[in-house]
Amino acid sequence: MSKVSVIIPILNEEASIGKVIDAIPKNLPSEIICVDNGCTDRSPEIAQSKGARVVVEHRKGYGAAMWAGIQAVSNPDTVVFLDGDYSDYPEEMPLLVDPIARGEADMVVGSRLLGKREPGALPPHSVIGNWIASRMLRLFFGVRCTDLGPFNAIAYDKLLALDMQDRRFGWPMELWAKAAAKGYRILEVPVRYRRRIGKSKITGNLLNSCRAGWMITSTCVRIALCEKLLRRR
Repeated sequence: MSKVSVIIPILNEEASIGKVIDAIPKNLPSEIICVDNGCTDRSPEIAQSKGARVVVEHRKGYGAAMWAGIQAVSNPDTVVFLDGDYSDYPEEMPLLVDPIARGEADMVVGSRLLGKREPGALPPHSVIGNWIASRMLRLFFGVRCTDLGPFNAIAYDKLLALDMQDRRFGWPMELWAKAAAKGYRILEVPVRYRRRIGKSKITGNLLNSCRAGWMITSTCVRIALCEKLLRRR
């Protein structure tokens, strides 16, 4: 059986993190790592009580939390990224992990736009942002994409080869763009999505959404330019 590490960034998710961990299929992960990215509530204690290992990342940012989780894993075969606000359906994790275990994909992304969404779960500006990002990925890297969703899985050795650098909101685009540039077999699968518990740090705030959008688009252009320069050498 393949070893699976689940990484969950947490920032004041005490009302949801227990539900998230409880919903993860018990026979699937070898370890669950929650990354405390500045919690001021009981999220870390609740995560530990549910059997997760908690690591602390003092640098603020989605990418910083993800990177801290990667540094903490115990040499798995597959890494799964999952949000801690209970907007995803952790019980659908086999949809992401199984294609990698069968050797059919290097990275599997859960698409909220292909799956069933609870009304209001994704605000309009988030849907539009994902549409723009998907068109950029197709333009620069020739890859079809519908969603830069937070629920995804990737083979551990393939993940390390990406040399992820972004420590803020550009992380999802960097993951997609670098994987596409390296010719990874990327599979999108429909996943369900519901209203999160609590307020989103990004999509729940228009200013933060605009900042994230700028980081995502600039990350795509930067990686595309770097790849073009490398091919010329």
